[in-house]
Amino acid sequence: MTEDTAPPEPAPRAQRTRWQTFRSLPRALRVTSYVAVGLVLVLVAGLATGVVLARRPLPQTSGTIEVPGLEAGVEVVRDEHGIPQVYADTMDDLMRAQGYVQAQERFFEMDVRRHATAGRLAEMFGEDALETDLYVRTMGWRRVAERELALIEPDTRAALESYADGVNAYLAEHSPSEIALEYTVLNAGGLGYVPEDWTAVDSLAWLKAMAWDLRGNMGEEIDRVLTTDAVGADRAMELYPAYDAEDQAPIVDQGAVVDGVFEQDATTGGTRNPRRPAFTADQVAPLASLREGLERLPAWLGRGDGIGSNSWVVDGDHTSTGEPMLANDPHLGIGMPGVWMQMGLHCREITAACPIDVAGFTFSGVPGVIIGHNADIAWGFTNLGPDVTDLYVERITGDTWRHDGRDRPLTVRTETIEVAGGDDVEVTIRATAHGPILSDVDDQLAEVGEVAPLSRPADLAPGEEHAVSLAWTALTPSPTADAILGLNAATDWDSFRAAAADFAVPAQNLVYADPAGHIGYQAPGSIPIRKSGNDGLLPSAGWRSENDWTGEHVPFDGLPTVLDPEEGFVVAANQAVVADDDYPYFLTDDWDRGFRSQRIRELLEEEGELSMAEMAELQLDDRNPMAATLVPYLLDVELRRGYNDDGQRLLDDWDLDQPADSAAAAYYNVTWRNLLELTFHDDLPEDVWPDGGQRWMAVMERLLAEPNSPWWDDVTTELEVETRDDVIRAALLAARNDMTSLLAPHAGDWSWGALHTLDLRSSTLGESGIGVVERLFNREGWEVGGGSATVDATSWDAAEGYAVTAAPSMRMIVSLSDLDDSRWINLTGVSGHPFSEHYTDQTDLWAEGETLPWAFSREDVLAAEADTLLLVPPED
Repeated sequence: MTEDTAPPEPAPRAQRTRWQTFRSLPRALRVTSYVAVGLVLVLVAGLATGVVLARRPLPQTSGTIEVPGLEAGVEVVRDEHGIPQVYADTMDDLMRAQGYVQAQERFFEMDVRRHATAGRLAEMFGEDALETDLYVRTMGWRRVAERELALIEPDTRAALESYADGVNAYLAEHSPSEIALEYTVLNAGGLGYVPEDWTAVDSLAWLKAMAWDLRGNMGEEIDRVLTTDAVGADRAMELYPAYDAEDQAPIVDQGAVVDGVFEQDATTGGTRNPRRPAFTADQVAPLASLREGLERLPAWLGRGDGIGSNSWVVDGDHTSTGEPMLANDPHLGIGMPGVWMQMGLHCREITAACPIDVAGFTFSGVPGVIIGHNADIAWGFTNLGPDVTDLYVERITGDTWRHDGRDRPLTVRTETIEVAGGDDVEVTIRATAHGPILSDVDDQLAEVGEVAPLSRPADLAPGEEHAVSLAWTALTPSPTADAILGLNAATDWDSFRAAAADFAVPAQNLVYADPAGHIGYQAPGSIPIRKSGNDGLLPSAGWRSENDWTGEHVPFDGLPTVLDPEEGFVVAANQAVVADDDYPYFLTDDWDRGFRSQRIRELLEEEGELSMAEMAELQLDDRNPMAATLVPYLLDVELRRGYNDDGQRLLDDWDLDQPADSAAAAYYNVTWRNLLELTFHDDLPEDVWPDGGQRWMAVMERLLAEPNSPWWDDVTTELEVETRDDVIRAALLAARNDMTSLLAPHAGDWSWGALHTLDLRSSTLGESGIGVVERLFNREGWEVGGGSATVDATSWDAAEGYAVTAAPSMRMIVSLSDLDDSRWINLTGVSGHPFSEHYTDQTDLWAEGETLPWAFSREDVLAAEADTLLLVPPED
């Protein structure tokens, strides 16, 4: 290739048109979307009835409302952003009021979530939702939640029941059109839907969806297979580089396990189990089918890729206040409304019977605060990301499965799925001792059993078939709900750890701080111990007991923990928790490569003493972690002066930061995308084209030092062997042409934010494919900085485009010297109603990197009051 040669046409990328998106929606939703057009036209016409219709679901935020079951009056104090702070005398009243208020703001979101986690979406959205329902019914999320209800502590169950009573009190006094505009649209299409009462199990079931979203590395396991089939095992290993603990420090870099207990001052070590053989080529088709089936599940339900988050905590020696500060910003998929709702829950008098004085980020539908602080401690979450799912190839004959030479009975049950606008569907669900048989959902998945690379394969007997089951820790009942309320009431490190011990799934990194000056880290979670050196990366022969899980889990006391670390700070950003060679238990091989965590560590060390403003600034750091390595190579290539090199010249004095207004960042990222395409698309199947994230940055860092690597050669040009510099030149030229077509002919008119936009879309009517309807529910067009693997992690997928795919779902900074000096912001507003002023009123601030004051003391909450609602017992 030469600079005078026209750059090759980009390989075609799969593009999903709006019409295709619309056609893939449930049939009932497609039909009612047309009805919604008429509703929107009424609104556009400005008729009074249309305005009333749209505003009818907005909650009452002042005055007095009678709520059955309350023992005494409850205050709901909202600030100018609608964030509620609830004050009550008893836990029963506090939880009842939380349920009522969350139903006011977000019941449609809660209702859709509970239908999804129960495998009942088809009841609302018709036959096209059946596949999702089949997967969820097969895994039995709600059945597990029902068993958990009997497992949790009585106080937790009482809180769940009171919460449900509060939700139901709201439903009892409102018609569907008064609850959500979406119900008006659905019922205008003839659904005739009336929400049923909320239950405690509905709350528990939503925790299964969060566990599914953060379940670990199932996608990476399948992608390894597809990659190996395309390029061979040796080359595939180059695309999955090992974690570099020397350059990227683990979360806990002191301590070891002694007699089953992690001791932070110990120095002993351990060994890791060996890796099992890689897949062979004939696994590709069935595993690709499984991957595609899981990808068809709704994005808001979780696809296992929401693993990124930042958290750090620093002690008083590192802050301007002399007391600890704690920061957290979980990175999750984006949508409307956002996953979090800010809230404060306050017992007016703290007693053993009413111990809650807490504020933070809640899940609509789940009582308590998930992330935040109370009067005594603060805590934050990031995903630990352990491998907690395994696929087993099973040998099935009729209603039995083979295990250790014996035929054992399958567990079999039949369930009925109701379908809006269609006939009921009866489904038979089978399971082995390992777990539910997922291959029954998709016949193609059964092919895994025919070709799985088992160390001792077995010939099938007459009448015998292969099937594939799923082992997953979240399918074992656990008391995670106890942990949520335990964290809310914790008063010190010991009570914090006691609460964390119940947090089974999803396994998380927890950072901690308290006003006494202590900081800490704890890894909780249910992580299986496997037999026979099985690291869980490939399917196992289910008929051999040596492949089973032991039935034991990594003991809580053996999980990494540290209080007041020697460094004076803890950074937990999805990097390795401990150095593998020094830890006896297998957690995972698929850690984040540590670009974010290392950047945070470097900035903490540089700053010395941090103010609250500097903590907030650190959350917004947008330094590209790959650019320092790649830019010198980009500048080494000589391009013709003028049009060809005007983008390249932007890189001469680029500071490597990626704010929204940066022209250099725009050109760099477009070059990066083209570089990945020209290097890898000719070798790899489309399903595993590079997304450009942290793993691919680690791959490219190594590859740049090998100018004649086979990866650089374009296999489609049989008479030419391309080198690194050839591909870099082609990527630079292609990027220049892309900038002209995507943005403008002149480099001075480019900006990263013009490409890197944040679009918040409703997962239901917001995907109708009808522009006027989408504009009603969606909010789009925020131009943002940051990028994949930056601290300000506004991720994008290089295989698809530049739009934001995941982002900091909230940001919070807690000052332990004065809790009222803390700051917080949500990706969206607290409301799920599109005509509410609080639907996206925080998004503009979020996009600008701003935060809101986080009032906590009653004095400051009342000073920020915009509305106060009184919930009172009914008069006799």
